[in-house]
Amino acid sequence: MLRFAGFELDQQRAELRGADGTPIKLRPKTFEMLRLFATSGGRVLSKQELMEAVWPNVHVGEDSLFQCIRELRAALGDERRQLIKLASGGGYLLATEVVAALAADPAPAEEARPALAGEVASPPPAEIAAARPQRAWFGLSRQATVAAVAGLCVIVMGLAVAAPVLKPDLLFKRTPPRLAVMPIVDDSKDARGAVLAAEVTAGLTDGFARIQNISVVAPRLAARGGDSSAASTASSDYELRGELERRDQSWTLRARIIKAATGEVQSVVTASVAADEADPQLAQSRLVAGVGHVLARRLNEILAPGSVRSSSTGSSAGGDKVAVEQALASINQTTRERFGAAQTMLQKARTDDPDNLEIAVALASLQMRGIQMRWFSPDEAVAVEAGASATLEQALRARPNSIPALEAYCRFQSATNRFVESLVTCGKALSFDPWNGSALYLIGLGQVFLGRFDDALATFRLADRYDTPPASRWTWLLGAGWATLLKGQGEEAVPWIQRSIAITPATGRSHMLLAVAYQRSGRFEEAKAAIEEGLKLQPGTTRLNVAPPAKNASPVYLAAADRIVQGMVDAGLPEQ
Repeated sequence: MLRFAGFELDQQRAELRGADGTPIKLRPKTFEMLRLFATSGGRVLSKQELMEAVWPNVHVGEDSLFQCIRELRAALGDERRQLIKLASGGGYLLATEVVAALAADPAPAEEARPALAGEVASPPPAEIAAARPQRAWFGLSRQATVAAVAGLCVIVMGLAVAAPVLKPDLLFKRTPPRLAVMPIVDDSKDARGAVLAAEVTAGLTDGFARIQNISVVAPRLAARGGDSSAASTASSDYELRGELERRDQSWTLRARIIKAATGEVQSVVTASVAADEADPQLAQSRLVAGVGHVLARRLNEILAPGSVRSSSTGSSAGGDKVAVEQALASINQTTRERFGAAQTMLQKARTDDPDNLEIAVALASLQMRGIQMRWFSPDEAVAVEAGASATLEQALRARPNSIPALEAYCRFQSATNRFVESLVTCGKALSFDPWNGSALYLIGLGQVFLGRFDDALATFRLADRYDTPPASRWTWLLGAGWATLLKGQGEEAVPWIQRSIAITPATGRSHMLLAVAYQRSGRFEEAKAAIEEGLKLQPGTTRLNVAPPAKNASPVYLAAADRIVQGMVDAGLPEQ
């Protein structure tokens, strides 16, 4: 029970009550936001933090956040905005003292009262007890007790015999592994280092706490007394430790996951951001995401119930990860030639190790990207889709929580226009890696085709805020430009699309979208030049074949997409 400003917040009943004890009705999301404020210790909560906590794995626009804030202020009578305050950095805080109190004990079931007229008074409890016949254990007769004990012995002996055969999870519920997030050490020798290290620690703690198959032990401040390190790691399976440094013109965060029982280092990662970044929260988000993304994927591998990799120990052992990494690196600058090189690399690796599902999943994911980019003929696409579907279903049966398999299956669903299903699959991938930019991009893509342009833009912006993995950066930049164009905003779309093209021109459609942005901004000559560049990259493109497949797309999307295609034609795209 929490009390503040004359209100009571009953967390157990999920209820807000006024000074007179009358319940105040709140929507579940609004109540959850109030609970976050009340338990934050007066800390400023950023918009991003609130949205991620109240809508985990669901990507909404700021309008949903503002609606909850309005409802809270109305419920608290905070018309002057003195309780829920907007902080200077753009976040919010509950500006009043919050006191924890024990909930009142429930009233006794029956109160002592005089007997009413005509009512026979109940005898004292002692007399009732004396009048009852005495029974053996749990109210059973002696014979029944003996039979029950004998039966229990048989069950115990049976379990003892079956235990080596049955999986432990069938007999006992396995508790999730515990990860202790230790305070990031400030080694920067910079006045801002301590604050940034604390914010990064909080960001990592919150992010890993959202992963569904682990539990997280938050760091305890030494100021509260005792050895914070010992307190946090005493019963943990893994520890996350790290150091923040200031190197020349950058902040660098080095972090690692350690197996607590042995001290064995499981994974090490480094992330850096520019020291002169104008947005401190952006710098913090990218440091957290830069290490969190890699460590979450490594933890996902460690905790997998079975290995996707082949059990073979031939010459390819250990080479599967190298093949996957090299293939991903080769598609950073996405062109048809680089796609072909990556596909050849993975096909050769799979030939060398045909039972290796990790390579098979990476190949299926790459080929789904090829379908999205239209780098397969129609006949080839049908065969690739069938093979990818079988591969990914086999992988998910073996490891249902595998991030690469979930990611690839989400891409498969997106490439085959199963947008609603892709949102669910990618949401599950995010539940194991909250900083997964590739999954965020695919979620944004689904939102685009479902006509949810504001949500899509918010999702692409979140991916850009995390900027992980860098190899996929061009996708969410292009997605943000596309969503902005679909909203009818040309000038605002230009920088997004330009940033994407600076990384890769892709298939030429990026230039054609840029042409529409220029056209709507009155920059007609630049629009014409952009169309010409797009046609060089994708000869034969016309009004009839420039749009992506529209199966399962919403009418809202189809209408907006038609306007974009018309803009391309106005800039010089051939009709046919």
